[in-house]
Amino acid sequence: MNTTFDRLMADATRLTQAGDLRAATEAIQAAMRGSMRATSTSPNANDSDVIDGTARRVDGLDLPNPDSTPAQKDAPRTGQFIDGRHTWANDSCEYKLFVPPQAHGLESGTGKTLPLVVMLHGCTQTPDDFALGTGMNEAALASDEGFFVLYPAQNSQANPSRCWNWFKRSHQQRDLGEPALLADMTRSVIERYAIDRQSVYVAGLSAGGAMAAILGEAYPDIFAAVGVHSGLAVGAAKDVNSAFTAMKSGASATLKSDGKPVPTIVFHGDKDSTVHPVNGEQVVHASARSVAAILTTGSDNGRSFTRSVYSADGRVLAEHWTVQGAGHAWSGGSAKGSYADARGPNATKEMLRFFLANRLG
Repeated sequence: MNTTFDRLMADATRLTQAGDLRAATEAIQAAMRGSMRATSTSPNANDSDVIDGTARRVDGLDLPNPDSTPAQKDAPRTGQFIDGRHTWANDSCEYKLFVPPQAHGLESGTGKTLPLVVMLHGCTQTPDDFALGTGMNEAALASDEGFFVLYPAQNSQANPSRCWNWFKRSHQQRDLGEPALLADMTRSVIERYAIDRQSVYVAGLSAGGAMAAILGEAYPDIFAAVGVHSGLAVGAAKDVNSAFTAMKSGASATLKSDGKPVPTIVFHGDKDSTVHPVNGEQVVHASARSVAAILTTGSDNGRSFTRSVYSADGRVLAEHWTVQGAGHAWSGGSAKGSYADARGPNATKEMLRFFLANRLG
């Protein structure tokens, strides 16, 4: 056990809970520097490593007991939250899938189909924790039509703090690394369940938001729209050092010149000290390019916000929600999960609205 690392991370957790995010970030960075020095001499060390903040541990999660039988025809009317594992090439990834009650009796490939939202957690989080913090499963239950929610789980062997490796060149392209694994997992779930192939979406928080942006760019044939909360643009970093730079002050993202950008909705707190808010602007620019925005302001659930909508030819290309006073946390989320701020506009609700207005084709 690395006692220094554990002590620093414990300090970071305490400071985060106390609201001292600047001091918490310094503790995290000190822990990571020590961790990278320790692992660099190991013959099995990876060049990946923790590049996100920490969060409090959540135990005793109040979720339905998982059912190992995934056949939707047997799903109870309250829905299921089931476990699974997907393997692609020489890599594998566990996941949890929320099957809504509306899927009861539906068969894959025939009759009615439902949308799918892929949710990518942030560093140190798990699918259970992320589901609680965002309330996405509850939104699926409340929806009249219902939708599936897929939560891939990053492997701690792939990244010590379960961060998606968005900052590595080998995980930023189609048919390579984690994007390929996640895309193949999504295809597998689509084939297995009664899912509408034109209504598949991906969203994520922090490192998960950065990976969601990568998936949207790499697989526009799968994902009809993308949600990025407190994340970074594709190409913002190529290694650990450039990742820290981008998180601190932003970076020039790589824009693809071919093809149409995938519609993207961005949420970012203007007091985020883990991922600088300028990164949200760069994510939006990748989708909206030079289109002018229509701005509206308002307040919701204790926080003010600015909403910028970018449209062209009658089609919304991007939305950017800047939440005043918010830090590195899911806006309008639940305190039952980590990285969730109960105040502010409900990011889950707004992302779903944005998603369901976009379909492939």
